[in-house]
Amino acid sequence: MALETFNDVLAFVHVVREGSFTRASARLGVSPSALSHAVRGLETRLGVRLLTRTTRSIATTEAGERLFNSVAPRFEDIDAEVAAVKELRDKPIGTIRITSAEHAANSVLWPKLSKVMQDYPDINVEITVDYTMSDIVSQRYDAGVRMGDQVAKDMIAARISPDLRIAVVASPKYFTTRPKPSSPHELTQHNCIRLRLPTHGGFLPWDFDKDGQEGKFPVSGQWVFNNSSSIVRAALADHGLAFVPEDMVLEHIAAGRLVRVLDDWCQPYPGYHLYYPSRLQSSGALAVIVEALRHQE
Repeated sequence: MALETFNDVLAFVHVVREGSFTRASARLGVSPSALSHAVRGLETRLGVRLLTRTTRSIATTEAGERLFNSVAPRFEDIDAEVAAVKELRDKPIGTIRITSAEHAANSVLWPKLSKVMQDYPDINVEITVDYTMSDIVSQRYDAGVRMGDQVAKDMIAARISPDLRIAVVASPKYFTTRPKPSSPHELTQHNCIRLRLPTHGGFLPWDFDKDGQEGKFPVSGQWVFNNSSSIVRAALADHGLAFVPEDMVLEHIAAGRLVRVLDDWCQPYPGYHLYYPSRLQSSGALAVIVEALRHQE
């Protein structure tokens, strides 16, 4: 349908609905003569009369009645859909893809987001556990999670957790055959369960800091995993020392299933931040995610 015909049909529908060229022109913001010209043009192109006009009223002809009954509901559907789209400006909707390490996904993203997502059924969240420090732009993620000191300067960042601490733990049975280390230098005598990463040279370094003595200490051991949950499981099964976020093992320590060592060497380090490109600032769905995750002091 040509745009001119479309506009003339719309004019015709409004005239019939209002029962008057004058009232229809007021609603559309055009002159009565312009509306009359549009309807006459439509009649000319169709080759049939649509309206019977008198000085006091208008009425549809048989052809006009048929056209109105056919197209008026379609224009109503269009109006309803346009209104619905306008409402989306204030209604968060869409899919937010987040890349995160396992610990952040389990300890921050899931517990916080699961509390609010039921209130936003039109938002979908996709979380990918990934240790590769992905470029979220090239990998088409909407946001990523990193430690506060690892966020690129050109990203917008929001703190989503307090500072964190590492815990070095092993089972009581493990320590029946080996002495508890009193400094990181003694770790060479222990079976250390390591975390393999695509970055950091292959393994997560065991970093320690005490009274200004800080650094990465070499460790070795029989077991290597690519996720922290498996490391905790191995430690519980008496296979060696684990170097993991303390919140993963506090319950086991309290229950006596694990014993903590080198506590005074494990200082707090920057917590997790959600980061994202500035172009996504206006995303309503991302705004919901950021607000749900934001750390409250």
